[in-house]
Amino acid sequence: MVTSAQSGVPASALVSARALAQSVWDGRASAAAALAEARARIEALDPHLNAFLALSDTASSEAAAIDAQPRRHGELCGVPVAIKDLTDTAGLSTTYGSVLFRDHVPATDELVVARLRTAGAVIVGKTMTPEFGFGAICANGLRAATCNPWDLALTSGGSSGGSAAAVAAGLVALAHGTDFGGSVRTPASFCGVLSLRPTPGLIPSPQRGLAFDTLASHGVIARSVDDLELFLDAVAGPDPRDPTSLRVTADAFEPLPGPPRLAATVDFGGVAPVSNAVREAMAAAIAVVSKKVGTVTDAAPDCAGSIATFKTLRQPIIRHAYGALLAEHGNALSETVRWAIGQGEAIGAAEYLAAEAQRSILYRRFTEFLGRHDALIAPAASVLPWPNAIPDVTAIDGAPLASVIDYLAVTFIVSLAGCPVVTLPAWTAGALPFGIQLVGAPGSDRRLLAIARHIEAACGFSYRPPPLIA
Repeated sequence: MVTSAQSGVPASALVSARALAQSVWDGRASAAAALAEARARIEALDPHLNAFLALSDTASSEAAAIDAQPRRHGELCGVPVAIKDLTDTAGLSTTYGSVLFRDHVPATDELVVARLRTAGAVIVGKTMTPEFGFGAICANGLRAATCNPWDLALTSGGSSGGSAAAVAAGLVALAHGTDFGGSVRTPASFCGVLSLRPTPGLIPSPQRGLAFDTLASHGVIARSVDDLELFLDAVAGPDPRDPTSLRVTADAFEPLPGPPRLAATVDFGGVAPVSNAVREAMAAAIAVVSKKVGTVTDAAPDCAGSIATFKTLRQPIIRHAYGALLAEHGNALSETVRWAIGQGEAIGAAEYLAAEAQRSILYRRFTEFLGRHDALIAPAASVLPWPNAIPDVTAIDGAPLASVIDYLAVTFIVSLAGCPVVTLPAWTAGALPFGIQLVGAPGSDRRLLAIARHIEAACGFSYRPPPLIA
């Protein structure tokens, strides 16, 4: 274990993105100095974390250009930001976590990256992901698994584990992620940081192959609710190339008339498998919220059939996206990717459409439920972090799971419903981080962030430095 004395991480490593941007904007700090500090922290700690796959060769010139502006601007002025390596960055290696793309350097940025640059962010590098984002631990054929800053033997989670570890360890204040079935929420829970998966479409994805699909979303990992919202301010907004983005806008903030109407569930009515350790941590977290914020009702929408529905929709989407790679390069793909593609081969149109119909029912149940409650609290992961030496979760408390993705049911049920989610570290699981999801009605992102900010402050469900730097 690296000690704080060995790490060489300065106290300024934990400055917020908003405070750093303000300092650069008004001339009290420089983008070049902020980048130099980030690089020093990466050099000191990333050999132990494996959070980054690539670092930018042009970041220094980009920071210098910001400092040279006669009048600086942008929500993220001079803030070093990390991008998950599933997302294209112009002139910077983008491998998608796959050996097949080890030499791939895109010519253009994806829209979310372009908007970050417009907002003044300095893209410092690309964070680890399992191949194409499919894997329980954050490992691939290009680099060893990303380690958890709370215990280097444990996983940081999949698939935005590199981003979560980088933010938790103070390498950057903000990191981009993506979330299909829980890929920003699980790593945030494991690493003791915060995450936002917004209403699908709020952050457009014009390059998405299935333009009308809303199961996957861009997301963000940060150390405060304030910084989550700052990132969202920089990148949200419609783009005509993404039809889902034309259907949703961020709600205007309106103060709640009273205490938030909160509900809570540990397993969505017995649908999601959840470990006893998480059940205990969840009970303790709800007790804190009940004492500090107000009454929490034990309730959840009817989620019957959600696990089968998600699998039926997920697997054909994966097969559609990666089936050609399997046919041409099967042996080069990870076992997890080959399995996921193979699961979609036997699903026909009738079964797929039946799952879409069931998803429609689930969506309406959630919207009705969240019309009566301002937020639903649920665990952000079904288990606590496990050793990186174990590649998959195949059982919970000795009970076998039907597949290697069933442990994600507590998060992928929410993906199915299309709701925005903020996760907070609740610190009720003993020595390891534990996170809760705050689920809001579709389109209620601003209100949800306000509720999360209130709970963050009232309950102490906020970032704490891990042993690696504390």
